[in-house]
Amino acid sequence: MTTKNLFPDLKSKSLTPAAARKSRINWTDRVRRLSKLGFAAFILYTSVVHGTAADEATTASIDALCPFGALETSWKFISTGGQFISKTHVSNVVLGLGLLIGVLIAGGAFCGWVCPFGAVQDLMNWIRRKLHVREIQVSPRVDRILRYGRFVVLGMVLYQTISTVKLWFADWDPYRTLFGLGWLFEFNLATSWFAYAVVIVVLGVSLFVERAWCRYACPLGGAISLLGNFSLLRMRRSGDACKGCNVCQTPCPVKLPVATANTISSDCIGCLACVQACPRPGALELKLAPTWFDGIRKILTKQAEVSHAR
Repeated sequence: MTTKNLFPDLKSKSLTPAAARKSRINWTDRVRRLSKLGFAAFILYTSVVHGTAADEATTASIDALCPFGALETSWKFISTGGQFISKTHVSNVVLGLGLLIGVLIAGGAFCGWVCPFGAVQDLMNWIRRKLHVREIQVSPRVDRILRYGRFVVLGMVLYQTISTVKLWFADWDPYRTLFGLGWLFEFNLATSWFAYAVVIVVLGVSLFVERAWCRYACPLGGAISLLGNFSLLRMRRSGDACKGCNVCQTPCPVKLPVATANTISSDCIGCLACVQACPRPGALELKLAPTWFDGIRKILTKQAEVSHAR
């Protein structure tokens, strides 16, 4: 299974190769934008309903609609036989299980096609380009180090949540601060200044470093990256078909070394920008080829060689 015919374009048959490739890129990008916009609009709608309700207990809050809440409440849910920490609900578990299944199938596609805060990160990058602001390029070595920040934040959030038995991360989560609309319905600088400061800093940094939060600090992104190593669909590069032009690497929003890796990192958000940009058919494809299968195949091949030698 590949992405060769995933996004067909009937007009591309009459276009030059370069024009056809541009058409595919535009088509894919539009669908992805509409997907992210739809999910962001839904979350904003539920936040407005919750914020304007006479009794907030009758409507779902943004906390109850976050799959990361499933991970945060999992310890209490398991240790108490079904209880949840404050502000979480069975909906978190359902969404968390859905996300888990999605990650095991398609890796980090949630980050590229669904996550509302990822859409905001992309919006900041669009604004930067429109304002002709120079992007800050993080060196590969520094980038590799900074990516561990997601796992540090993830570990800290889980430890504090288990210790305090409450949504500790909710006090400064930039996604919750921005999309929860608390700043609109119950603005309180005295008690929420830190949360406001965090979201302003995150958006400010994202204006200069593309998807900075996603790459270096998002705890959910860290969890998805870890689980993404077991996903069935993985982006693969064929060294035989690749001509080393590096065209595929330029549009990657999370700045992965697409042009040099045989199997793209589990940090991939599945946006398909690299596939659509690649001018060489078959050089870069999304395949039903989990990396764990490579290990099994190597073991079986080695055993077959040993048996043949005997």
